[in-house]
Amino acid sequence: MSKGFYNIPHPKNEPVLSYAPGSKERAALKKALDEARAQTIDIPMYIGAEEVRTDKKKAITPPHDHQHVLGHFNEGDKTHVEKAIHAALAAKEAWSNLGWEHRASIFLKAADLLAGPYRYKMNAATMLGQSKNAFQAEIDSACELIDFLRFNVHFMSEIYGDQPESSPGVWNRIEYRPLEGFTFALTPFNFTAIGGNLPTCMALMGNTVVWKAANTQIYSAHVIMQILKEAGLPDGVINLVYVSGPDAGEVIFNHKDFAGLHFTGSTGVFQNMWKTIGNNIHKYKSYPRIVGETGGKDFIMVHKSADAKEVATAISRGAFEFQGQKCSAASRAYIPYNLWKEVKNYLLEDLKSFKMGGTEDFGNFINAVIDEKAFDSITGYIEKARLDPMNEIMAGGKYDKSKGYFIEPTIIVSKDPSSLTMCEEIFGPVMTIYVYHEESFEQTLELVDHTSPYALTGSIIARDRYAIEFATKKLSNAAGNFYINDKPTGAVVGQQPFGGARGSGTNDKAGAKVNLLRWVSLRTIKETFVTPKDYRYPFLDKE
Repeated sequence: MSKGFYNIPHPKNEPVLSYAPGSKERAALKKALDEARAQTIDIPMYIGAEEVRTDKKKAITPPHDHQHVLGHFNEGDKTHVEKAIHAALAAKEAWSNLGWEHRASIFLKAADLLAGPYRYKMNAATMLGQSKNAFQAEIDSACELIDFLRFNVHFMSEIYGDQPESSPGVWNRIEYRPLEGFTFALTPFNFTAIGGNLPTCMALMGNTVVWKAANTQIYSAHVIMQILKEAGLPDGVINLVYVSGPDAGEVIFNHKDFAGLHFTGSTGVFQNMWKTIGNNIHKYKSYPRIVGETGGKDFIMVHKSADAKEVATAISRGAFEFQGQKCSAASRAYIPYNLWKEVKNYLLEDLKSFKMGGTEDFGNFINAVIDEKAFDSITGYIEKARLDPMNEIMAGGKYDKSKGYFIEPTIIVSKDPSSLTMCEEIFGPVMTIYVYHEESFEQTLELVDHTSPYALTGSIIARDRYAIEFATKKLSNAAGNFYINDKPTGAVVGQQPFGGARGSGTNDKAGAKVNLLRWVSLRTIKETFVTPKDYRYPFLDKE
């Protein structure tokens, strides 16, 4: 039981290391990469106090070197989901009753372990397992996850401190109870930090969790669990299982104690889960909390007053960092005719300078896409675009999966603003550009707003402040994260809370206090100090 109102360490965003030639961190990361490649590990599921292994082993290979085996994970089935639920429910009472400062200490320790002794192991796991270069791994699996852990503790303390006013003779207070039952975290491959944040933020607020990581993120998810265990997370609080989506859903969404879903992934999967939960609503003790961040068709809108070099850099970084496999990645751009020739030249210069290959070579800006399924889907879009006479493949368009799943950064220029690659989410290194007449700015904003069902990220690049204000207002519902004179990627925890609406999710803003509020159920308590002993009010008295 808490015996004080404790001040937690004030959170600050974790500094991003440079990994420049000759730096200590570069040498340490290269050593961690060598060590990881030199061994083949066996990765268990974590259910309660057990490390669970099965007879069904599945290989984990680097996307950029798919013949090299990093390890095997132990695939489970419905019985393991049931065991994970049982473990989560068994751990619930002790965990939810633990003083909040002790929950906070565990996750603050995890942040320090990640910032210190585990930093290079975690980054190496992300680089090898998800084919992220050193900088992309650093900003994701190290810095962003550290920020989530530290800032979420800060947000929790703010939530607990938000208390109501009290009238004379009365004390009003609010308890921020964990949800009744267990929660489910379903996480994607593309951000290790998301894999860490979705289950830990729910656990921080007193919930216990069943966590299913994407198969292509299990290699780094394993390191997250090692860190949490070393930080002192009790058994059963977070249970990590490797099962198919349908198996997990069939067990979890039919369980009476299912209390909440925290999801990042595709819009279609999220909508199907929402439908299943709705159909099963009569089975649950409470209405489950459903939080999801899903797809995007993120845009860069350019005004005639913009600087061409700034536009080209925003596209080069926004569209092609981590091979465009960010839900925030720029996927369509609208460029005025008066700037097009200059922007095109700068873009071609940038793409010509890109080096592509494995993550172990720090000179490679472009690496592989995550797996063969993604490779086939992305290249399918490229080939369909090639067949459309309204399109020109300005750069890239080649690909090879003989050694790794490599796709050249590809720029398509389309004369049709409603063409396939202008409208559909591709989730790969493909940018489609529509060149518009510079005097048709307002009409083009209408196109931006109505072309896609998504509303995740977008940006306006301009020097004209009137144009910036107009676009910001006109596109108010087109992006949950809107950027002025920047690429539409790179949200920072505590600075730019992340999430979108429309087809992009519930906009519950990871990296902000509002997200943690979704994982508690409030109880208002009113205590009266001197209780009335007569029902009569003064107005009933005679004159």
